[in-house]
Amino acid sequence: MDAYYGDKAQRQHFVRGLFNRTAHHYDRINAIFAMGSGSWYRAQCLRRAGLRPGMRVLDVAIGTGLVAREAVALCGDADAVIGLDLSEAMLAEARRSLSIPLIQGVADALPLADGSVDFVTIGYALRHVGDLTATFREFRRVLRPGGTVLVMEIGRPRRPVTRHLMNAYLGMVVPAVSRLSGGGESGRTLMRYYWETIDRCVEPEVITDAMAAAGLAQVRCDTDYDLFKNYTGRQQAETAN
Repeated sequence: MDAYYGDKAQRQHFVRGLFNRTAHHYDRINAIFAMGSGSWYRAQCLRRAGLRPGMRVLDVAIGTGLVAREAVALCGDADAVIGLDLSEAMLAEARRSLSIPLIQGVADALPLADGSVDFVTIGYALRHVGDLTATFREFRRVLRPGGTVLVMEIGRPRRPVTRHLMNAYLGMVVPAVSRLSGGGESGRTLMRYYWETIDRCVEPEVITDAMAAAGLAQVRCDTDYDLFKNYTGRQQAETAN
């Protein structure tokens, strides 16, 4: 991503700075390009992956709390959901609408104890991590036996017509509208970067292979509308002696 940072070592600094600058109007920008990734879709993905009351959840890259809000509603207990994000400004925005534990941290070095949660989710942010296998090892480490990982992502469309439409909409229209609607140049950069990370993201097989290599079982990828990817994996349950 030479247009944004010179090497991989600069990725974390760039991403943190970009989200810090755009956190205060991120929800408005998100509403512009939601396209099915709104609250009803996030809730559907969580339910489909098996989230239910009584579970303890870690929402990685919580952002302003869009996924965490649905997790709280499904669990019925705000204390059951923990939010983690690299950006302190995003955590501040999440704190405005959520009374849940919030932690600043990164996906590949989670500040949680082994086997401390039942469900780990990361929504539309896997493209921003530097090491997939290390990240999924951390997810597996903090999961209790039988726990679930859910990765919600937007992937490169397979159909040429869908990809051309998305390139025009997410690559050009949304960045321009984000800039004009109050996001300024940082808003435009955020949405342009958002699309380019989608378009240049690794293939789904690379992600599922990394999940399996990290020790997750029952790994699968489900696709909705040729665009939205839902990756799931399980921490193997303990077996009786």
